[in-house]
Amino acid sequence: MSRTTAGAPAFDAGLAAPGARSDRAAALADAALAGDRLALARLLTAVENRTAVAETALRRLYAQAGMAHLVGVTGPPGAGKSTLVAALIALVRAAGRAVAVLAVDPSSPITGGALLGDRVRMQAYADDPDVFIRSMAARGHAGGLASTTMAAAAVLDATGFDLVLIETVGTGQSEVEVAAAADTTVVLEAPEMGDEVQAIKAGLLEVADIVVVNKGDRPGAGRTASQLRAMLAAAAPRVAGDDRPRPKRPEVIVTTASTGEGVAELLALVDRHRTDAAARGGRARLVRAEAHVWAIVGDRVRATLTRDPLAAGTASTLAEVADHALDPYSAADRLLAALERLEDR
Repeated sequence: MSRTTAGAPAFDAGLAAPGARSDRAAALADAALAGDRLALARLLTAVENRTAVAETALRRLYAQAGMAHLVGVTGPPGAGKSTLVAALIALVRAAGRAVAVLAVDPSSPITGGALLGDRVRMQAYADDPDVFIRSMAARGHAGGLASTTMAAAAVLDATGFDLVLIETVGTGQSEVEVAAAADTTVVLEAPEMGDEVQAIKAGLLEVADIVVVNKGDRPGAGRTASQLRAMLAAAAPRVAGDDRPRPKRPEVIVTTASTGEGVAELLALVDRHRTDAAARGGRARLVRAEAHVWAIVGDRVRATLTRDPLAAGTASTLAEVADHALDPYSAADRLLAALERLEDR
C-alpha cells in the first residue's frame, strides 16, 4: 500500500458552510483513499471530534470498508500491551502487510486529550508508509473505549490497512467493550498478579478469543496459563436442547513480547481466527454494526437534548436528579418525551 503526503492539500478546519463542508469531506476522503497520510490523520481528528466533515466523509468511505481484520488488544495496565503490539507490527510488516493501530488512552479531565500516548513505544515505525499509529482519548467514555473508535477503525479499513489493532486502556469494562468493536479479541494477563481471578470478574472468559499470558520470562507464567486453561476446561458444557449463549473457549498462550518469544504463534492464531470467523459467517460483524449504530443513536440523542431548544429543560431535569427530587428513570422518561414533542413540531 503506497502512501505519500507530497503535495497534500491544505484543508481549512474552519470551513463551516454546508457546501464547503461537503467539498472538504470529499477531498479528505479521496486523499486518504489515495494514500495521503496527512489527510488520513486530519480525517481521524475530525472523526474523534465528531464533526460534520467526519460524518460526511465516513458516509463516502463506508462502502470501501469491510476487508480489514480488526483485532482488539486489551488487559490490565502493566501487562505489556504496547510492547506486544509493537512486536506484532514487526511481524506483520515482515510479511508485507499494512497495519494500523488505534491506541485508546485515558483522557485528561481538563483538555480531553490522551494521557499515556502509547505511540512513544512504536516510534521505530514512524517512517514506515504502511504503518499508521493513532492515539485516541477515551474522553470519559465509561468503559474506557472511545465511542468514536469504531468509526476510526472503519476509516482505516476503507483506506487499505489489512490489519487494524485496537489497543485499549484495559480498565473498567474495556475488555468487554472491545469485543463488540473487534473481529478477534486478545486479552493479556501478567503472571503472579492474581489476574486469573480478575479475569472471571471482568468477564474475560466470555469475550476473549485468545488469552495471552505475557512476560513469560517471569516466574509463574506457566502456572498462570495452566490455571486459565483449567478454568476454561471447567466451563459448563452445552447440553441437548439448551441454546443459551455459552462463553467462548479461547486458546491460552504464553509470550514474552520484549524478546518476541511466542509472538509469531500469537499472530498465527489471530490469522487462523480470521479464517475460521469468515467460514462461520458474519456474526462478529453484525455485533459490531449494532454497537456502532447504537453508539451513533446515543450520541445524537444526547446532542439533541443538550442544545436549544431542549438544553435548559435537560439541565433542569439533571439538577433535579442531583438533588434527589427526581429519580433517574423518571428523568429519562421526561427527556424522551421532550424528544418526541420536538419531533412532532
